[in-house]
Amino acid sequence: MGAMMDFSEIERVLVVTAHPDDVDFGAAGTVANMTDVGIEVVYCLVTDGQAGGFDHSIPRSEMASIRREEQTKAGAEVGVTRLEFLGHMDGEVVADLDLRRDISKIIRQVRPQVVITHNPMRSLASTYGSHPDHIATGEATMCAVYPDARNPFAFPGTDCAENADWAVDEVWVMLGPDSNDFVDITAQIDRKMRALRCHVSQHRDPDAMEERVRAWWQNIAAERGRPEGTSAEAFHVVDTR
Repeated sequence: MGAMMDFSEIERVLVVTAHPDDVDFGAAGTVANMTDVGIEVVYCLVTDGQAGGFDHSIPRSEMASIRREEQTKAGAEVGVTRLEFLGHMDGEVVADLDLRRDISKIIRQVRPQVVITHNPMRSLASTYGSHPDHIATGEATMCAVYPDARNPFAFPGTDCAENADWAVDEVWVMLGPDSNDFVDITAQIDRKMRALRCHVSQHRDPDAMEERVRAWWQNIAAERGRPEGTSAEAFHVVDTR
């Protein structure tokens, strides 16, 4: 098992993802569990998912606003009302100092005990999970957690430096191939599905998507010895204290 903090120890959580819908696939059930017990959860979206979707009739100039609205609705399904959109371009994310600064600023503003994000390394076992934007977002987030956000001398003269430094206790990496802990989301699986279905622009066949995803999370639970019919989300927990 990992070093996952007990929910009673957590006041605030920041979820940093590359695209709208990433959190709903990876952690929406866990988020619902958190908000139900009074934990404040904030979403930080690196891009607006401008390059997503399948409908060629939707102008790319409109996709960003569509996906922001979809993610806002999805967040509401699991108790999240604060979303920060960084506005980087979908498909062009790099873990440079600009992105590290942007994420560090949000960390300093939210002051979370836990940050949830992507795996910063490519997994050859997961083509879709290893989207370049995911890897870059995971790497930039890890750099923001340490050393950037906790270093009072980082990014001098920028708006990030206007906020006091902050040290995150743990990072929970979603969908990692070497997960070391999990959260039972059986009671939240329907809310997770409602959140995923909010991303209308991304699903050609929502029913098939739901069937596939429900089976996916039941398999994760089974692999971790949970009873038949239960669902779980897995994480690699990193102690960053």
